[in-house]
Amino acid sequence: MDTTRRRALGKGLEELFNNEQLDFNKMEEKIVSSTPKEEIVDINLDELRSNPYQPRKVFDEEKLNELAASIKEYGVFQPIIVKKSIKGYEIIAGERRVKAAKMAGLTTIPSIIREFTDTEMMEIALLENLQRENLNAIEEATAYKKLLDTLSLTQEELAEKLGKSRSHITNMLGLLSLPKGVKDKIADGTISMSHARVLSKINDEDKINEFVEKIENENLNVRDLEDLSRSEDVQKTHVVKRKNTSYINEYSELEDELSDKLGTRVKFKKNKIEINFNNNNDLNRILDIMKYTDWR
Repeated sequence: MDTTRRRALGKGLEELFNNEQLDFNKMEEKIVSSTPKEEIVDINLDELRSNPYQPRKVFDEEKLNELAASIKEYGVFQPIIVKKSIKGYEIIAGERRVKAAKMAGLTTIPSIIREFTDTEMMEIALLENLQRENLNAIEEATAYKKLLDTLSLTQEELAEKLGKSRSHITNMLGLLSLPKGVKDKIADGTISMSHARVLSKINDEDKINEFVEKIENENLNVRDLEDLSRSEDVQKTHVVKRKNTSYINEYSELEDELSDKLGTRVKFKKNKIEINFNNNNDLNRILDIMKYTDWR
């Protein structure tokens, strides 16, 4: 393992993430499979509290109801992972199972108790949500920022470890510089990621708000927004260029747009489209975005 990785990850996570790509599912599987049955204990649900570093604040009610119905009929399939705290336990992995178990009327849930530092708990919470949940764009960008800071990685290294494109990481992080009101509109889907990417390159809050009004009131498309943003009276953090519409660059633009939409690396190669995914959960997330569920 290289020195960068040793510096970035604590000893506990170093052992759990023993490959180059950070994969929450493999980490959880390793903990569960290596835990003797006698160490899996039932903990009262009222003793559990959320991981304080949990980036997701809103959970999909429909999916929670589906999980609750499954738990009510079959029980909790996989134990959650918790850390002992001063009062009760903090959830390291499995908050959706906890919420669904409460909805199903359970009073206890099978649990594995492990010791993790606060930093490790934050890293685990971020990875679980990035790889299992459909975070909104601002939640996702915030998760990337926290991972970059805590793991001491470059954007290129983080992209490689998460199976994302470098441009996707960069574009998502750019959203965090936007005014709060604009970020709220991105989070609730009022403003598309394509529009947001252009807005994030403008260093003029008044102009950003002016353009947001045009997007909402005049259905301003991305190309027109790019034209407006290139005006000389618009201050920019980065120069906003319209991409050349030649054969090669048109595909490059599509790669960027699909990478942003799917949240993963997308490449066009010899009349083929390559879409990167980490595991089955990540594949399901991508298929949900594409509104394709027939394979399951």
